Amino acid sequence: MNITIYDVAREASVSMATVSRVVNGNPNVKPATRKKVLEVIERLGYRPNAVARGLASKKTTTVGVIIPDISSTFFGDLARGIEDIATMYKYNIILSNSDQNKDKELHLINTMLGKQVDGIVFMSGNVTAEHVEEFEKSPVPIVLAGSIEESGKIPSVNIDYDQAAYDVTKSFIDKGHTKIAFVIGPIHEPINGVKKLAGYKRALAEAGIAYNEDLVVEGDDTYDSGIEAFEKLMEANEKPTAIFVGQDEMALGVVHGAEDKGFSIPEDFEIISSDNTKLTLMVRPQLTTVVQPLYDIGAVAMRLLTKLMNQEKTSEQIVVLPHRIEERDSTR
Repeated sequence: MNITIYDVAREASVSMATVSRVVNGNPNVKPATRKKVLEVIERLGYRPNAVARGLASKKTTTVGVIIPDISSTFFGDLARGIEDIATMYKYNIILSNSDQNKDKELHLINTMLGKQVDGIVFMSGNVTAEHVEEFEKSPVPIVLAGSIEESGKIPSVNIDYDQAAYDVTKSFIDKGHTKIAFVIGPIHEPINGVKKLAGYKRALAEAGIAYNEDLVVEGDDTYDSGIEAFEKLMEANEKPTAIFVGQDEMALGVVHGAEDKGFSIPEDFEIISSDNTKLTLMVRPQLTTVVQPLYDIGAVAMRLLTKLMNQEKTSEQIVVLPHRIEERDSTR
């Protein structure tokens, strides 16, 4: 039997308005009455109808989170940050996996809005003009996490990917390397093809090192593509002495691809990865990596969304968090 607010009101001998005030934490209820109503709620096992409350208040205290790949350690760390802050501010999460498919992403945005979410945290490797058009039509706030949108119209939280790639490349140059490979993720994604590649090229140009397209190999962010990328680098006319890998899972593939061919890390190749997920600590040698604060990106994105949903003042809507390079055993 489905217990309703009417059943609680009748059993407690109070009005439905009084029960509603107790459920919603309204202080304008006598302590004795509040105690009686709470006892009846507990005894009957009443659970407030979130949909009905949402219709009345025009808020559902629910946030949609659209994530490219729920199995990815990278996005899992981001999602954990979102979830913890959502819980802190008493929001529920609806999590959907988009498979990095644009049509599915656009469909999920509209599905979330149809479920009357109060806001959306959106993650994608490629935010297109079509996405932005949907975001701008949205009746609720949308915040990007670990995803960039070039016009700056949509609130977002990221690191400076250009500068991070520059810092990695320059660290290799400072050690005397001139043949520096870059195993990059899908180049059609702006974080890779626009930001990271620009930082890599900028560091080379400043050092007077010619850009060699044979030393830039595109992967698809998977372990197998890291192995394949290393094999391609070994076919190049100029073999690298240092390798920057744009994603941790690919970096494991690069390391194992090198070791399978009898090479030693870091003696034969120094390697730096990008994300500092737990994978960088699970491989041997442990990977030197860009420390991208994944949990914090998710947490800050969710906190920014709560401010926008509640129409609070925000000092900035394009948030860039700091990064650093963590030296481990894959570099000398």
